[in-house]
Amino acid sequence: MASLREDRGAAPLARPRDPHSFSNPEYVCVRHVDLSLRADFDRRVLEATAVLQIERNSEYPYAPLILDTRDLSIHSIEAASQNESFKSVRYDLGPPDEIFGTQLTIELPPTATSIRISYSTSPQATALQWLDANQTAGKKAPFLFTQSQEIHARSWIPIQDTPGVRVTYAAQIETPKQLFAVMGDGRQTKARRDGSYRFSMDRPIPPYLIALAVGDIEFASTGHRTGVFAEPSILRSATYEFAEADRMLQAAERLYGAYRWGRFDVLVLPPSFPFGGMENPSVTFVTPTLIAGDRSSVSVIAHELAHAWSGNLVTNATWSDFWLNEGYTTYTERRIQEELYGSSRAAMEEVLAEERLANEMKTLPLEDQLLHPNLEGRDPECIGTLVPYVKGALFLKTLENTFGRQRFDAYLRRYFEHFAFQSITTAQAIDYLRTQLLDRHPDLAANIHLQSWLSMPGLPESAPKAVSPELGHIRKLANEWSADQISVADLSTGEWKAQQKLHFLDSLPPNVGFKKMRELDQRFQITRSANAEILYRWLRLAIRNEYEIAYSKLEEFLTTVGRIIYVRPLYEELEKTRAGKAFAEAIYERARPSYHPLTQAIVDKILVH
Repeated sequence: MASLREDRGAAPLARPRDPHSFSNPEYVCVRHVDLSLRADFDRRVLEATAVLQIERNSEYPYAPLILDTRDLSIHSIEAASQNESFKSVRYDLGPPDEIFGTQLTIELPPTATSIRISYSTSPQATALQWLDANQTAGKKAPFLFTQSQEIHARSWIPIQDTPGVRVTYAAQIETPKQLFAVMGDGRQTKARRDGSYRFSMDRPIPPYLIALAVGDIEFASTGHRTGVFAEPSILRSATYEFAEADRMLQAAERLYGAYRWGRFDVLVLPPSFPFGGMENPSVTFVTPTLIAGDRSSVSVIAHELAHAWSGNLVTNATWSDFWLNEGYTTYTERRIQEELYGSSRAAMEEVLAEERLANEMKTLPLEDQLLHPNLEGRDPECIGTLVPYVKGALFLKTLENTFGRQRFDAYLRRYFEHFAFQSITTAQAIDYLRTQLLDRHPDLAANIHLQSWLSMPGLPESAPKAVSPELGHIRKLANEWSADQISVADLSTGEWKAQQKLHFLDSLPPNVGFKKMRELDQRFQITRSANAEILYRWLRLAIRNEYEIAYSKLEEFLTTVGRIIYVRPLYEELEKTRAGKAFAEAIYERARPSYHPLTQAIVDKILVH
């Protein structure tokens, strides 16, 4: 990476160096992007033009513009000054890097203010997934969606692909006439389906939040500022599942101040979407696995809503600072849930998350247990653990416990206001914490050991631990039943919340045995569960205990669901035995074409050594 960035010299402006971007925003910075896109479903490419409005550092009038790209076919590049026409300029594409893509260096006239790039994407673009009609919920029309986080925007837009640069954008997209396009623009809820759509985002966002979806999509309102986009066949169930989004939005505003993004709509994507949700401003993208019929997975919606403040409004400047996005968001998500559903529900969610973190940390190398890791030369995808989420939230919970909720809430509101529409580093966040909270209360601050939280593996001994009497009772029942101290008839799950059912399954020993699995399944029909969280845990137990009765459901699950948090552990469990690996390989041969490129890359590493 360093060899591709040589000759840049020391940054003349106070910007953090992003080791995951070739770009040089300290010399020439992109401020606005105008996109013209045509979706070619037959060739699986976007034919595109991007006009970049740039801001120059006056001390370096001859500095080139350096952009990030990945597998883009560049047709032409032109530059223009104010009130002048575009003229061709010289450019150079560097050698490709497996992780970071290809550096695009553009020579600029000293007075240039706009750059126009004509290009097309690759059918293998890592941010784009093109789905045939039979891979969608309705099975009537093809579908396209983007997933740009962390460094995949460069595979469909030539841009300074770093969260340290924020841009506004406008876009026009041409699609087949029967399809509907969605981007981050609240006006689109009333758009006509005519194959031509225009969007604008007038609030500066990092490039990883630029998002697009095209398909057989319809809209239903769930409130004054909230609604659901989905394929017609699942729109009704999705609208029911996410009906409380408006209440969540109001609760979040009571806690953290005005919502700055106009609308908060949810777009339900096809099952191949690799994540639970993606907080694209105005329109959050989510997986259909959240549709359980009981609104038990609304924590994901609360999480993506919380990103409107922590992540979208105040953004990590580099991916080493990822905990500023996810730790703050996980903390605020819990507070939103507590505001709506009470402290008991929030405590259950905290217990489940802390237990998952503890189990995950047992398998993580020490460097991946740090809240603020050094990611130089590493793929930023490696930050996709629970550490920035749950450990980050526990740090904030420690601050709340130490300084008191009222004082800490006031601090968070000031934090979001002070850094609004900025991308900041951990150093900036901690400096603000010191001046606005720690230094004002030195007696309490003495209990906060920043170094232990930020730069040490594991959790400090002082880390808070959530307690849930309801889940404590569930764990006791699980232990007693698995030890044959009580019968399955003694397990009255009728009034259990989804969180309690999840905790019961998590509390069973990995080798509970075939007989006990069948006993539980016959009583509660778990293999037929419509709740993806419950079914995933059950199928993982089925693999561990060779409960072959559930294997047909396992095959169905892995061939219809592409969410990484489920897919990866199930393949990892199957891979542990010769028979399991053979079964996994047979399933994957069928499932791989429908998986997102990010999911494919992960499963490839598991099954192909």
